[in-house]
Amino acid sequence: MSTTPLDRAKSIRKGEELNIPQLDAYLRKTIEGFDGISDVKQFPGGFSNLTYLIQSGDKEYVMRRPPFGANIKSAHDMGREFKVLSLLKGHYAKAPFPVVYCTEESVIGAPFYLMDRIKGVVLRASKPPTPLPDADQMQRLSQATIDNLVALHALDIDNTGLIHMGKPDGYTERQITGWIKRYGKAKTDEIPEMEALAEFLAADIPKDVAPAFIHNDYKYDNMILDPGDYGNILAVLDWEMATVGNPLMDLATSLSYWTEAKDSPALKMFNLTSLPGNLSRLEALQRYTESSGRDTSDILYHFVYACYKLAVILQQIYARFARGYTQDPRFGALIHVVKACSTTGKKALELNRIHDLY
Repeated sequence: MSTTPLDRAKSIRKGEELNIPQLDAYLRKTIEGFDGISDVKQFPGGFSNLTYLIQSGDKEYVMRRPPFGANIKSAHDMGREFKVLSLLKGHYAKAPFPVVYCTEESVIGAPFYLMDRIKGVVLRASKPPTPLPDADQMQRLSQATIDNLVALHALDIDNTGLIHMGKPDGYTERQITGWIKRYGKAKTDEIPEMEALAEFLAADIPKDVAPAFIHNDYKYDNMILDPGDYGNILAVLDWEMATVGNPLMDLATSLSYWTEAKDSPALKMFNLTSLPGNLSRLEALQRYTESSGRDTSDILYHFVYACYKLAVILQQIYARFARGYTQDPRFGALIHVVKACSTTGKKALELNRIHDLY
């Protein structure tokens, strides 16, 4: 296996530059002992918040800020993400240590926060390591991923204060109705499968289950792995959508990313779970069920929801491209992934299972 960390920062993309002198002045004033910025680079990948590497001598920080032109008061709330990391501190060892949160938009044009950098491997489907991880490594990684999700869902939401990060009462219904409305606003193409999934989801919304703290975007490329052992998860990243709610929705979201060997190639942009040795979706579900003790008998509904939600998220991004708000060529191809997500959800309904759908 490769032992070269994949989370290497690169040159800053055009149009996403920072005002380094102002940022330097702010950090010197705010962080005790800060020696000044020696270099700034940008981490690749992702369709949401922007991530930069800030170097100060031999110290490294990771900075997160909303994308340029985004609605920073809703979907890209840096303060909320920083608060999540602050609450997790001392209770969950795999969350990066938060350093500083800045609300002064005059510094770089938007709120941002810094956290300590954790070095390791980020396993991206868009840029897999060479050679690929062997079957033993993939098995260990997939097992550790599920075990870590169980641990996350077992956090005491009251004693940690995490309960204040969400509104668990009515969470499931709000998610279903909310994502259906979002699709209506972002719709550009006629996709019969999306209409069928929305009809199914709205027809019989399940009652809320016991709430847990949930990540909502839990997948391999949001983790930092030990370069010598992919079964050792060093950190979990990207907490922007974390909240308190239905843990089955969180599990199902992960399983919607959890592609299998015969799944649509369009879906394999999300994860490397289709590699030999990786647990199948059914095996991942069984491991979660046994380890957590939770009732997962209604996973089909939640999996269909997750496929629909993922399709809507991608549709929202594609709509920006289709309506001329961005020329990023990555966004133009996302309509094919929207269709693949909805087809997967429809197949799950037709076959009454979440695995072996193709």
